[in-house]
Amino acid sequence: QVQLLESGGGLVQAGGSLRLSCAASGLTFSDYVMGWFRQAPGKERDFVAAITRSGYTTYYRDSVQGRFTISRDNAKNTVYLQMNRLTPEDTAVYYCAANRDLATLDNGSWGRGSQVTVSS
Repeated sequence: QVQLLESGGGLVQAGGSLRLSCAASGLTFSDYVMGWFRQAPGKERDFVAAITRSGYTTYYRDSVQGRFTISRDNAKNTVYLQMNRLTPEDTAVYYCAANRDLATLDNGSWGRGSQVTVSS
């Protein structure tokens, strides 16, 4: 059974940085595309970033391009999301996701989420 455990969320002032981590177990990590989604209060869950199995290719939603960086360490079964120049609009619960294909990433396994709050 795939398990994903996020960590690293918290409260930060606008302009600050946070790094989220997602530790995966119960899977052959290098066989999975990994990603991050977020859900703000009263809104749907949205795609944030994804990274291919090798880590060679990454994808971002437009609003975080240039501020967020997704990376992975296949030796540690962990995916990261470095978030810089945070704004209050980035406030949300951030979820780690895993699936074998990018196209179905939002239909795979999920973590329980990590709250990120950005104060103005």
